[in-house]
Amino acid sequence: MLPDKDGPSAGGGGCQDGLGGGEHPSVTLFREYLRLRTVHPEPDYDAALRFLDRMAQELELPMKKVEVCPGRVVAIITWTGTNPALKSILLNSHTDVESWKYDAFSAVKDSEGNIYGRGTQDMKSVTIQYIEAIRRLKSGGRRFARTVHLMFVPGSEHRLCAGRRIIDSFLDFREKEKHRLNTSECLTLGDVTTVNMTMVKGGVAYNVIPAEMDVSFDMRIPPTVNLKAFEEQIQRWCSQAGEGITYQFAQKHDNQDVTCTEDSDPWWRTFSTTCKALNMSLQKEIFPAATDSRFIRAVGLPAIGFSPMNRTPILLHDHNEFLNEQVFLRGIQVYQELVPALANVPALPGEA
Repeated sequence: MLPDKDGPSAGGGGCQDGLGGGEHPSVTLFREYLRLRTVHPEPDYDAALRFLDRMAQELELPMKKVEVCPGRVVAIITWTGTNPALKSILLNSHTDVESWKYDAFSAVKDSEGNIYGRGTQDMKSVTIQYIEAIRRLKSGGRRFARTVHLMFVPGSEHRLCAGRRIIDSFLDFREKEKHRLNTSECLTLGDVTTVNMTMVKGGVAYNVIPAEMDVSFDMRIPPTVNLKAFEEQIQRWCSQAGEGITYQFAQKHDNQDVTCTEDSDPWWRTFSTTCKALNMSLQKEIFPAATDSRFIRAVGLPAIGFSPMNRTPILLHDHNEFLNEQVFLRGIQVYQELVPALANVPALPGEA
């Protein structure tokens, strides 16, 4: 569930320092996590791991660390179920997270209860909501059949690099996709291919023609697009631009599997019916960006992207990113219902 596109944030009291006035301890923990500078190009992942280590100790759950590449560690906290032979539930989030109204890492809370900081929406809020929901469930003595893993990965970003002098071809295509989006009531941002020119490099002096130029484009392609045909189109653009024009992918993901969201699917049925029981209306759409879920789907596992951030303007990767404390706290309650429901899905065909 993405935030509402233009609704006002929920109300909630609070002072700017947030250290007094009876602030909810979950909010205090959230703001502590926001203050960790896990932003590129030099994210402090060590600080994040120390924080997660402490959370695991408080939850009295084991945490495993896997270094997937130098300096990039995935942390996994595990709550073993009563029947660990069943397939597990994975709650995934990432730790990395633009003029700002306040310092982006001060986690200021204004008089309306809006908490400002990098990661309030994408996606440190979800990390703390997972942790706090598990804390409450464990303290209530709850146990579930399926094992629940909380996974915290370094980041999720994706870029495409292409050669020089084809800028117009890419930007013309961008305008066509923008026009499709703006002239159809049925399409959302995740239904079109987004193109953004993010870097231009080359040249040594103002009065010297550069021998080479590099142009980088960030592209988010929906799973409905034929990737082979799309790459052939890029090849044509390069050829039409002239000799010596080449392209390469900084990252390329060919898997276009999608997760079933029909009522016949037991995972979706459990997820959607739980949301309905909470009086939450769901609008299914393709998330208009790269997410960690693409790696999960690539190995054949279903993955649903969900953040309980209603009545909140979408500010992922934007200036003045914020989340109201009451919306944040309500999200913990939502996960307190979703986690038990999913972790108690009866054994499916093929499971022990």
